[in-house]
Amino acid sequence: MATRGLKGRWLDAWISFCLALTHVEGISAQIRYAVQEELKLGTVVGNVARDLGLDLGRLTERNLRVVSGTKQDLFKVNPTDGLLSVNQRVDREELCAKTVPCVTNLKAVVENPLEMHQVIVEILDVNDNWPKFPEENYTLEVLESAIVGSRFQIEGAHDLDVGLNSLQSYKLNHNQYFRLETEEFGDEGKVPFLILQRSLDREHTARHWLLLTAADGGKPSKSGALNITVIVSDINDNPPVCDKQKYTITIQENAAIGTFLLTVNASDPDEGMNSEIEYSLRSKLRGLSSEPFDVNSRTGRLTVKGGLDYEEKQVYEVKVLAADKGAVSLSTHCNVVVRVEDVNDNPPEIDITSLSSRIPEDAPPGTVVALMGVTDLDSGVNGQVVCSVPGHLPFDLKPSPDGQSYSLVTKDFLDKEATHVYDITITAKDLGKPTLSSTKLIQVDVLDVNDNSPLFSENPYTFYVLENNKAGMSIFSVSAADADGGENAAVTYSLSRSPGPTVTSFLNINEANGTISALKSFDFETLKTFQFQVVATDSGTPSLSSNVTVNVFILDQNDNAPVILYPVSSNGSAEGVEEIPRNVNAGHLVTKVRAYDADIGYNGWLLFSLQEVTDHSLFALDRYTGQIRTLRSFTETDEAEHKLLILVKDNGNVSLSATATVIVKVVEPKEAFAASDVKSAAKDDEGNDVTFYLIITLGSVSVLFLISIIVLIAMQCSKSTDYTSKYLQETNYDGTLCHSIQYRSGDKRYMLVGPRMSIGSTIVPGSHANTLVLPDRRRTSEEALPISDHI
Repeated sequence: MATRGLKGRWLDAWISFCLALTHVEGISAQIRYAVQEELKLGTVVGNVARDLGLDLGRLTERNLRVVSGTKQDLFKVNPTDGLLSVNQRVDREELCAKTVPCVTNLKAVVENPLEMHQVIVEILDVNDNWPKFPEENYTLEVLESAIVGSRFQIEGAHDLDVGLNSLQSYKLNHNQYFRLETEEFGDEGKVPFLILQRSLDREHTARHWLLLTAADGGKPSKSGALNITVIVSDINDNPPVCDKQKYTITIQENAAIGTFLLTVNASDPDEGMNSEIEYSLRSKLRGLSSEPFDVNSRTGRLTVKGGLDYEEKQVYEVKVLAADKGAVSLSTHCNVVVRVEDVNDNPPEIDITSLSSRIPEDAPPGTVVALMGVTDLDSGVNGQVVCSVPGHLPFDLKPSPDGQSYSLVTKDFLDKEATHVYDITITAKDLGKPTLSSTKLIQVDVLDVNDNSPLFSENPYTFYVLENNKAGMSIFSVSAADADGGENAAVTYSLSRSPGPTVTSFLNINEANGTISALKSFDFETLKTFQFQVVATDSGTPSLSSNVTVNVFILDQNDNAPVILYPVSSNGSAEGVEEIPRNVNAGHLVTKVRAYDADIGYNGWLLFSLQEVTDHSLFALDRYTGQIRTLRSFTETDEAEHKLLILVKDNGNVSLSATATVIVKVVEPKEAFAASDVKSAAKDDEGNDVTFYLIITLGSVSVLFLISIIVLIAMQCSKSTDYTSKYLQETNYDGTLCHSIQYRSGDKRYMLVGPRMSIGSTIVPGSHANTLVLPDRRRTSEEALPISDHI
């Protein structure tokens, strides 16, 4: 056993003493040894490990130790081989005084698992003390008038040993005047008396010297001697006599100083000064200390003069000396027994013998947290203790059968996420009146286990990203929290690798903070929406994870300029020649400029305007449809060829534009008719080619819109029911635009309707209109806006 500080060893001894004869859940055996006092240090008492049936190979691992029940560690145990040996000087008289048998209680404690065994060591007496008189010399005054047979009590010797080793006999040296008799006198044992066997004559012999020897029964025997001087005096020949052989009184330990106990009364048949009695207290054995009492020298009233303590001493044997005031004083001893009665003046004491201060949250109910002993120095009901813990805590106390020790156990599963540390107040109350109590605070930390998966702040996530974003920059982030602690709450993020096309080719996620970056720039015209999953995984063992769906919608920007589809020359430039007869009337349709913009909403809404024209009075351009019409009939003076420069621009915040040139040739009616036939055939072919090209393009875009419509539930746009009129009135305009592409090929008109978009390029779900209306922001909302026939 490792050497420990004296203070710590004393504490272990005190705990064990308070737990003496206690049966706790871990106590499973009791062994008993007998050993003589005053043995050499290191003397082996017995093998605790062998007698308890412990595995010698695991002694060191299980930390075998003994806790003494005395204030000193008299014995120690070797933690390697389990031998119990003498650690300090063992003095039976110091430990037990006259108590027989003299035993000391030890607790043998092992861990893993925690066990506690009772070890009782009986201390056997050896004859190491001799009878001893209170004084070496004693003077006895005897009246010469004393009659033969007079008895004179001598204060006897005391031997601290017990049994045969204690005081057994007295012997008086041979003389003519006195002989020796002894009597058994309760706790005092044998009391010697000198018996006068021959009349005294002071004039003949004034003094007698006697030798009284006290011997014990040990082998070899030990003895002590008292020198008695007998002084023969005259006259006062009667000693005082107590009216009772023994006085008995019971008083509570909390009696105040000055409390009256009783009156000792002695009488003396003499007269005068020889009959006046004076009372005094004689100190007990060895005269080392006086009792906590006082006596009135004149009246014999016995009172309390010092504090009493039942826990320190329960019975006092007080000797009151009654002596007369004769010239040669005679005296006698009046024996008073004071019994101290216990009061509830000691609160219970809680001693934690073992504590597991860190408990995992998945520990099953019934897990032992601590073992503790409870002691109360009071006796009877005052010393009976009941312990408790607050009922709202998930802990309970399991008492031992004698109620002097408890096991603190869990009564329910713990949850670190709800409470990470418990301050458990253990209250011990005795059953005395009034009740006294004490508390002990135990702090138990709940250890986290990985029992919570990360949770995302949203599910699913929906993000809107403008196209043409910068590659490599973060576009949005996700976040998940884990209710666990420490490593169990450390979350890392990753992209789910599902079968099929993966987003990891153009997305990257920061595994530490969930920030998602685009590895490429998005193009709304190519990709309008996509979906992927993010997985959040904690760092516990085993790890737990959860995933979340992320829906991403690409928002359009005005990054596409209008494209002129007609007129288009053979070299690819936006130029065309139109021939019309000179005899056409006002309002005649000369031609129509057709254009396409890949953007949506205002970004794809095209307006037409005349930038240059040779004669402003002849031609007019519809700003919405791109139709060029005559304003009046031609005259003979009008030029035969007119050049028109048309500007086509979108309605984005930063407008983009394109130009087309139309050359109008005025011909005579016959020429116009012939040319009209040729151009009609050419235009039909051209119109069929354009129609085929646009149908393929719009079909691809329609597939993308169909996916977008499925993801965005309930997004619909209105569509006109009148396909023959040139202008469509708004049926339910709420400040939003539909994504649509329109075009006319010959006499055919096409319109592709997509999800409703806000004017500010934000997706707005929920409209049920089916009509595409592109309001002119420069006109009032009350005006009906026509739809252009351009793509």
